Amino acid sequence: MRLQPLIEEGFIDAVIGRLMSGKEADIFIVRCGDESRCAKVYKDAKKRSFKKAAQYQEGRKARNSRQARAMQKRSNYGRQQQEEVWQNAEIDALSRLHYANVRVPKTYGCVDGVLLMELVTDEDGDVAPRLGDVTMSAEQAVEDYELMVHYIKLMLCEGIVHGDLSEFNVLVNDEGPVIIDLPQAVDAAANNNAQAMFTRDVNTIRRYYSQFAPALMQTQYAKEMWALYEEGELTPTTVLTGTFEDNHGTTDVEAMLQDIEAVIEEERERQEMIQAYTSEAID
Repeated sequence: MRLQPLIEEGFIDAVIGRLMSGKEADIFIVRCGDESRCAKVYKDAKKRSFKKAAQYQEGRKARNSRQARAMQKRSNYGRQQQEEVWQNAEIDALSRLHYANVRVPKTYGCVDGVLLMELVTDEDGDVAPRLGDVTMSAEQAVEDYELMVHYIKLMLCEGIVHGDLSEFNVLVNDEGPVIIDLPQAVDAAANNNAQAMFTRDVNTIRRYYSQFAPALMQTQYAKEMWALYEEGELTPTTVLTGTFEDNHGTTDVEAMLQDIEAVIEEERERQEMIQAYTSEAID
C-alpha cells in the first residue's frame, strides 16, 4: 500500500478509508494527530486516464538540463521525472493560489507521490459535497457563480488556468465553493492551448450555474477576462461586467465555429464525467 511508508515515517497516524478514485489519483482520508486530512495518491502514468496530457504539460519547465534531456528521451529516469513535474504542478498551483486568496485545499507536503492536504468539510464535519451533487436557489447560484468567476480571475492573474474545471472538481461548504484537482493546471502565458482551456473552464462553470439561474448564460466573462489579460490590464481588483464587445464590429465566423466545437466537446466530456462518477458511486 502506497500509504504504509508515510505511516512508518510518521507523516500520518492512520488511514481512515478511501474517499474516492479519480482518473489521476486515489483519495484517502487519513488521521494526522487530532486532524483528519486528505491523502492524494497519484496513479502511475500507465494507469492514469487523463486525456491529452501532453497538451497540459506544454510550457512546464524542467528543473535542470539533465531532467529536460531525460524527459525528451523518455528514459525510465525521464518518465520518473515527468511524473514528478506532473505532481509538482499541482502542489505549486495550490500553494500559489492559496496565497492569492483563491479557496483551494491547504497542502502539507508531498512524499513519494502522495500529496497530503486539507480535508474540506461541511459544518457537521462531514466531507463537503461536490458542486455537481448540490442544488440551490437562483439567488444562491448567482452569488456562487460570481464568487467562482472572482476565483478564476485571481487564478488568471497568477498566470494559472485550471484546465479541467467543472462541477466535479469543485467542493461546496457553508463558506462557498472550493476549487480542487489541479495537476493539469497550465501556464497561461506558456501554453498555446491556454486560452481554449480557460474559455472551456469558464463556460463549463457558467453552464452549470445557469441550470438554477438561466440568465447567467448571457454572461461573457471568459472573453472579457482573457481580453483584459492579453492587454495586461487584468488585476485582482479589476471589476468585471460580464459583457464583451468585439472591437472589430464584425462577426468572426472562425471564432463562432470554434465556440460551437468547444460546446460540443464540453458536453461530450461532461457526459464522460457523469458516467465515470456514476460508475464510481455504484462501486
